[in-house]
Amino acid sequence: MSPKQVWAGLLVALVIIVASNSLFVVKETERGVLLKFGEVVNPDLKPGLHVKIPFVNNHRIFDGRILTVDSAAERFFTQEKKALIVDSYAKFRVLDTATYYTSTNGEEARAAGLLAQRINDGLRNEVAVRTVQEVVSGQRDEVMDAITRRLSQVAATELGVEVIDVRVKKIDLPPDVSDSVYRRMNAEREKEARELRSQGQELAEGIQAAADREVTVIEANAFREAEIIRGEGDALATGIYAEAYNEDPEFYAFVRSLRAYQETFNSGSDIMVIEPDNQFYQYLFEPINSEKRR
Repeated sequence: MSPKQVWAGLLVALVIIVASNSLFVVKETERGVLLKFGEVVNPDLKPGLHVKIPFVNNHRIFDGRILTVDSAAERFFTQEKKALIVDSYAKFRVLDTATYYTSTNGEEARAAGLLAQRINDGLRNEVAVRTVQEVVSGQRDEVMDAITRRLSQVAATELGVEVIDVRVKKIDLPPDVSDSVYRRMNAEREKEARELRSQGQELAEGIQAAADREVTVIEANAFREAEIIRGEGDALATGIYAEAYNEDPEFYAFVRSLRAYQETFNSGSDIMVIEPDNQFYQYLFEPINSEKRR
């Protein structure tokens, strides 16, 4: 390889190195600052290709999207001096790149840590002037809105970020008091359950008594109506029997005798010992005479 080729290769390599240190790209989802010997000279680099002077200028790129800071759960005391374990998070994004760089050195983790401290301070102040009921449900949205407004102002001034929202993920009682609270709640629920069961039992007994009384009344009415119908039927049957008897008393007596014979001699082994001239044999021994009498 000739010296000219060597120098040409070195020149190309030098150009590539200088170009790589002179050109940089800011994406649409990013924010950036241009530095000159560590001092911010352009706090708002637009998305696109940019040029810098090697070894004089430097640049820092930050994530311009909405970020999340998850604060560690902290113990706060309410107005009644009762402890609550509050776990919260916040949504933020870089607003002022110059302030963000100078206060956090452009480190997202450091910004999240500083913001988490301010979130916990704001929650501590808001929880301290409210009761447990207000923190848990009554004024929870008001607490979040107040913290978001106050924290957004402080964070924009001190950290150069915009706080979009602050939310509580979970509110728990401390372990040392949660067991006693749960036992008391369980006792109250059991007491309420017993009262409801007793009320239900009382209502059930009342319904059962009313049903039994109604059944008794229905059965009595039905028995009375049945007896009336049976009496009317018996009276009608008696009238029919009397009318039939009056039509032909002899034939009626003959039919009654046949029925008596049938019931008496129901089995082949039946024996009856009576006098031959007994009236029971009237239609057995004297059918002709009977026919004559008819």
